[in-house]
Amino acid sequence: MSLTIGVDVGGTKIAAGVVDEDGAIIEMVKRPTPAANASKTIDVISDAVRELLARHDAGAVGIGAAGFVEESRSAVLFAPNLAWRHEPVARAVEERTGRPVIVENDANAAAWAEARFGAGRGHGHVVLITVGTGIGAGIVLSGELYRGRWGMAGEPGHYRVVPEGRLCGCGNRGCWEQYASGSALVFEAREFARRSPGAAVRLLQLGGGAPEGITGPAVTTAAREGDAAALRCFEIIGRWLGEGLADLAAILDPGCFVLGGGVSEAGDLLLGEARAAFDAGLTGRLFRPHASIVLAELGADAGLIGAADLARRSRAAG
Repeated sequence: MSLTIGVDVGGTKIAAGVVDEDGAIIEMVKRPTPAANASKTIDVISDAVRELLARHDAGAVGIGAAGFVEESRSAVLFAPNLAWRHEPVARAVEERTGRPVIVENDANAAAWAEARFGAGRGHGHVVLITVGTGIGAGIVLSGELYRGRWGMAGEPGHYRVVPEGRLCGCGNRGCWEQYASGSALVFEAREFARRSPGAAVRLLQLGGGAPEGITGPAVTTAAREGDAAALRCFEIIGRWLGEGLADLAAILDPGCFVLGGGVSEAGDLLLGEARAAFDAGLTGRLFRPHASIVLAELGADAGLIGAADLARRSRAAG
């Protein structure tokens, strides 16, 4: 049995797991992330990998992290939630563990896992969209992970859908994630509560009486209870999401969109409206197949599983 180790490096938690060739996790360990210290983060990753190597004969290590990964998949150029800036992560972990290491963007790794073992299996062209605080993505085309010329492809959350629209954390205005993400869902709910408090009684109850207290989970709870205001917020976000997927289909023509991330856990509250908007907005919709839009299956483990499998492929390719 061929085993590799996948590591998912988040801003608060590092998860490392031994993964077999079928994408099953054999064992997992977790550590807090010392995010403010670049070298200590590498030490913690290496310690977790060594602990797993003491019990499992794994041949390679894949590390997934949010941010820009250098095209050779050896260094992290920029990680928004970590202190890594032009950090030679692969070499540093190789020196500490004695195993070959590759580094991959976390959304890319998750997309690979869903395409190989999850909701996108059977499709050669898959786009994973993670709908959380923002929007992330990973792209698999013709059965291969698409990284772009510089290794930085897969950031559709920052294509601009509204000229001079809402200010985004990237510095631009009108980015897609400002209208179709968890943050956007909260924005819509709070604005609704400010404009029409009498129609947002349940949202305000869940928010402690003030619009500023309304959270994403609160909107989901209210929507599942049938609250009209919360359902309206999901309709708005779902429509923006589906319209964006239609634009992506015009460019990439995938067979399958996989929706992951925290907001996707709302399931049909989001999916129905997104599918309807996608079908209505797809270019040449009457004369072409429509990509399927499905929910991710691997959850929070997708990045770890994908990183491990990409390490296995890299090792096999020599």
